[in-house]
Amino acid sequence: MAKKVIRALQKFFSRRSLILLLISFSMSAALVARLFNLQVINGADYADNYTVKTTKTRTLKSSRGNIYDCNGKLLAYNKLANCVTIEDNESYNTMREKNLALNGEIYRLTKMIRDNGDTLTQDFHITLNADGNYAFDTKNDTTLNRFRADIYGYKTVDELSAEERNADADKIMSDLCSEDYYGLIYDPPFTAQELQESGLPTELTKQETLDICIVRYQLSLISFQRYMQVTVAKDVSDKTVADVKENSDTLPGVDIAEDYIRVYTTDESMGPVLGYTGAPSQEELDELTKTSDQYSSTSVIGKAGIEKSMESVLQGTNGSEEVVVDNLGRVLSENTDSKVDPVQGKDVYLTIDSDLQSAIYKILEQRIAGILALTIVNEKSVDLTDWDQTQFIPIPIYDVYFALLDNNVIDISRFSGADATDTEKDAYSKMQEKGSQVISWMLSELSSDSPKNQSGLSDEQQEYMSYLYGTFLTSEEGIVNTSLIDSANDVYQAYTTDGSVSLKALLTEAVNNNWIDLGKLDNVSAEYLTSDEIYQAVLNYIQDHLLSDNGFQKLIYKYLLQEDTLSPDAIVKMLYEQGVLSADNDQDYASFQAGNLSASDFMIAKIKELEITPAQLALDTCSGSMVVTDPDTGAVKACVTYPGYDNNRLSNNMDTDYYYQLTVDKSSPFYNKATQQLTAPGSTYKPVVAAAGLEEGVIDSSTLVNCTGVFGEGFLDEGDYVHCWYTSGHGNLNLVDAMGQSCNVYFCQVGYWLGEKNDKNEYRQSEELSYLHQYSSYFGLDKTTGIQLSESEPNVSDDLAIPSAIGQGTHQYTTTQLARYASTIANQGTAYNLNLVQKIVDSGSGEETASDPTVENTCNFSSNTWNLIDQGMMNATTSDTVWRGFGGTVYTKTGTAEESMVKANHALAIGFTDSNDSEHPDVAYAVRIPYGYTSRNASLIARDVLNYYFGYEDAEDILTGTADTSDMYTTISQD
Repeated sequence: MAKKVIRALQKFFSRRSLILLLISFSMSAALVARLFNLQVINGADYADNYTVKTTKTRTLKSSRGNIYDCNGKLLAYNKLANCVTIEDNESYNTMREKNLALNGEIYRLTKMIRDNGDTLTQDFHITLNADGNYAFDTKNDTTLNRFRADIYGYKTVDELSAEERNADADKIMSDLCSEDYYGLIYDPPFTAQELQESGLPTELTKQETLDICIVRYQLSLISFQRYMQVTVAKDVSDKTVADVKENSDTLPGVDIAEDYIRVYTTDESMGPVLGYTGAPSQEELDELTKTSDQYSSTSVIGKAGIEKSMESVLQGTNGSEEVVVDNLGRVLSENTDSKVDPVQGKDVYLTIDSDLQSAIYKILEQRIAGILALTIVNEKSVDLTDWDQTQFIPIPIYDVYFALLDNNVIDISRFSGADATDTEKDAYSKMQEKGSQVISWMLSELSSDSPKNQSGLSDEQQEYMSYLYGTFLTSEEGIVNTSLIDSANDVYQAYTTDGSVSLKALLTEAVNNNWIDLGKLDNVSAEYLTSDEIYQAVLNYIQDHLLSDNGFQKLIYKYLLQEDTLSPDAIVKMLYEQGVLSADNDQDYASFQAGNLSASDFMIAKIKELEITPAQLALDTCSGSMVVTDPDTGAVKACVTYPGYDNNRLSNNMDTDYYYQLTVDKSSPFYNKATQQLTAPGSTYKPVVAAAGLEEGVIDSSTLVNCTGVFGEGFLDEGDYVHCWYTSGHGNLNLVDAMGQSCNVYFCQVGYWLGEKNDKNEYRQSEELSYLHQYSSYFGLDKTTGIQLSESEPNVSDDLAIPSAIGQGTHQYTTTQLARYASTIANQGTAYNLNLVQKIVDSGSGEETASDPTVENTCNFSSNTWNLIDQGMMNATTSDTVWRGFGGTVYTKTGTAEESMVKANHALAIGFTDSNDSEHPDVAYAVRIPYGYTSRNASLIARDVLNYYFGYEDAEDILTGTADTSDMYTTISQD
């Protein structure tokens, strides 16, 4: 038996499978022992020391090229500045832990920055308004929808839900504070201990909440590149630098870095030309990355002006370096051998003479202020029913008082503040009382069974109702969705054309036709509402919100002034209480306080002293432009729009308050009056008609036209008559005399002859318009000029042929386009494209690339035609007393363009010089003053500028810094 057992065991242990089984068992035992050692005995140590390492490439930002003027004067450069940066390089166990830690760190950091007087860098479109509430900093729907898409994490705006697309500032901030986003609010709430440990207060102010959200938003944009830093503040003080370094142990990921900021050395005159820089919007980034891989959301790009148009030249080439990061994106090391240094952008030299540019800006301001000083009268209003059209339309002084409120020079939002002065409190109380009365009356009218038609209301009442519908319910609040309105609707037509129906009728029609956006009303559901209920909801909205509307409040203040319930003296006092003016050494204010100077005389004195500027008042006459060119190349020596802006406050750390102020400023400083504003050219167009008449053979140098003071008698309807500015008539005139006298009848007759050229028995309006378009194109008036700034498309008149021959009709041109036209006359036929860039220089190699002139068109006119046009323009100069005693030779043509019977005419002038001055090359120019009354005022500006440019008068005698009324008339004497 024992032997059998032994043999069986021997047989069992001699099998190969047993050997394999034993080996397998041994290996498994060893593996188990090793795993036990790794995971149980030493697991914690290995976990602490284990890191996944990845090599990433980090971008090193380049700096922009410099910008110089034609004389080599530095206009824009980069300054090295200290910046505060942050990167989220910590690891967290839970989102609650992350939000507590990160929000606490950002709170401490942003508070430190603000306490030291520095500002946050941001591209966040929510701010705090004057009432301390969240509000958007822009009304641009495209910008806001892109911002909403970034907030909610979408690549395109099309992905936004209806609720997200309609989210207002409060809604967005509420969402960002929730635990789904930045976790400032949690359920359950943070404990006192959690808040204390993270360094957060028990309650955040709205500004503190906003600051945290701004930084968290910036971090969210690079959430998949945690090895990248975001800039929290630029150009910070030494105090902030020291504080950050001293607290580095409690501010993980926060650092002080050197970065470049853009600095402009010039005044407001160069702002619209140079533009400014900033972070790209998503749309801008999408466009830029189509042609270059240099751009990211943290890039600095040109946002306007030369900075924008020359972006590809000014933008440098980024460098790079390799960094080793862990699985959380934290930088572990840098590979210095991999570093590629960035290359600065190329320098741009402009054709602009910045000194001339600045001088023109000052001359424009002085002359426009002079117009105001001459035309302001001490009246509440003026009746223009039977006004003599040869006289200046006066400006009531009460329009000036109100303009200070209307254009936010005096900030009415401060009237209700805790620190409001007694004057401001009194004004606010009166506004509340009258505003409540007006709203009660409006609601009564809107609820009445027999409301008055719009046209049946008083002027004041019409203005209230017009504001309620035309602004508050539509553009401001969006209660009436204008995109849904049927403009052919009978009720809509009756209200908007002649006011033959009431506003109640229009709003009822809006309700019945579903033009009301129910989502904008308070506590209203779209389901199961009757028309009456919707209408009542609209009235409730008016009741609850209209009195707090800024525009409505201004309207109330306007009529409080008219009633003298709000006194002019109060307006003067508030200028000083709000710091618009300083009482220190102010003799005018001392006289006013002593009762020796009335409010009206005080205001005119301040306008004359330019302490209150035309731009601040933003009345009809508040702006102007002038363009000066080299007629032989198209190089632009000056391109001035008044008012301009301070681009230093828009670049780098954008001053959002200043930006908002510019966007709502009624003088429209962002709207370039030289390149974008379009008006009729008036009589400055007559050389085109002269050229057409001569070249087509309908006139010659001896052709006479008898001016009786009116054109069209006997063959036009009386309503189509065109009157000459010299109403009694010039008598017989040839072309040169007609140019010199700017005779409307002569040029209407030439236009008429063009219209019947191909059939002497029949005049065709279309034929005249065709000739006008053809010859306008020869002078380049049918195209933009090619200038490297945003420019509006011109319009050669396509209707009203007879008045088109004297620069009326539907002609519309910018000042730049008129300047190219003047240049083409000056050089006798070559229409050069306008150019702002003299050369481009590589800052590294010094290699230069010159900008050569480009020709848009050539006029192949006979020498006789050019000679007669020159003679006519010289005749215009010698006939104009503005140019008597002028030290050089100048050929001119003025124009007065009528836009409205109750507004002043636009004043225009074009011309060119013939000086043979080697130090000061000849120039061509165009000047325009919208609502400038008479072309004489434009000529005075041109004369002042040429006196400055050629040095015929001392600069200090021209640039006085005060309103200039010298040689101005109060009558409209020509064209």
